[in-house]
Amino acid sequence: MITQAEAYRLIDGGAETLPELVARAGEVRDRGRGRTITFSAKVFVPLTTLCRDYCRYCTFRRDPDEPGAHTMTPEEVVALAQAGARLGAKEALFSLGDRPEARFPSHREFLRARGHRTTLAYLREVCATTLAQSALLPHVNPGVMAERDLAALREVSVSMGLMLETVSERLLAPGAAHDDAPDKVPARRLRTLELAGKLAIPFTTGILIGIGETPHERVDALLMIRDLHERYGHVQEVIIQNFRAKPRIPMRDAPEPTLDDLRRTLAVARLLLGADMNLQAPPNLSLGAYAPLLAAGLNDWGGVSPLTLDHINPERPWPGLVALRAATEAAGFTFRERLAVYPEYATRPEFVDETLRARVTDLVDGDGRVKECHEHWRRW
Repeated sequence: MITQAEAYRLIDGGAETLPELVARAGEVRDRGRGRTITFSAKVFVPLTTLCRDYCRYCTFRRDPDEPGAHTMTPEEVVALAQAGARLGAKEALFSLGDRPEARFPSHREFLRARGHRTTLAYLREVCATTLAQSALLPHVNPGVMAERDLAALREVSVSMGLMLETVSERLLAPGAAHDDAPDKVPARRLRTLELAGKLAIPFTTGILIGIGETPHERVDALLMIRDLHERYGHVQEVIIQNFRAKPRIPMRDAPEPTLDDLRRTLAVARLLLGADMNLQAPPNLSLGAYAPLLAAGLNDWGGVSPLTLDHINPERPWPGLVALRAATEAAGFTFRERLAVYPEYATRPEFVDETLRARVTDLVDGDGRVKECHEHWRRW
């Protein structure tokens, strides 16, 4: 793995240095992860679009009186999970806003009517119901969490996630990307990542590029992720996600990262995080640019759904798995399905709650990948 100083130099490099950097990253990926590219068949469950944060790039969140504001009932979640299972999905990806009960009285009333004080407690109930009434395994992305919340959700989910996004405190300033977003304070997000490590939770995190951070701040964020993983060994995946402008967001006129910018960041991330880290770039955010991204060192496409939108980027449809597989294999890779919990964690009992181990074991082979792709996904 490279040093901070070397990473700074590489991420500052000119266009003429990119081919060599990408080739180096690809070699490191091949040494650690081989030539297999994974994906997870999922349904995207937007449990609530309410959020107390007002990130200037987000199109997911709503206030209660806005069109599209909704909190799903357990019945709606189960119906979605069962429909996804019929199409071959195995992951229920729960995404939701941070602590909406802290800002909206109507949401507090919704929770009270269902016997809960917090959205995270409601999430736990819905995950348990999903496990009881469907074949899907929950993965939860509920924002900043305290230790008690992480411990409670660990019992009903096979993995969790929280995008670090950035460690730049500049972006908390008035008018910046994280203005009026108390849950985007870097120290709070890093604390959640650390607590997840202490509790042996397979954890997904990553950075969001193009929201006003500098290239060096991208490196700094990746180094902090690396440091936590070296201490606890729990970071199952790092996502390099590129900002996409949308008409209704305050940052609608902000420039998007170029493909070369994304590839450079991916390649530096691979060299910083090492040969064994799982590295992802969402395929729907760079539709059709699969070969250049594969060359830059990633080894996973993330979750892809046969049924639901990417509710964070609804204008960016998932690629069909037939097309994604064809592009992956054309670039010289094997295409394999995984669960929400990554293979190397699925096969280690200390990283899967005892109540979920039998279900995970039934689905995976000796390497921790899904035993056999469901026939339905071949037609996506």
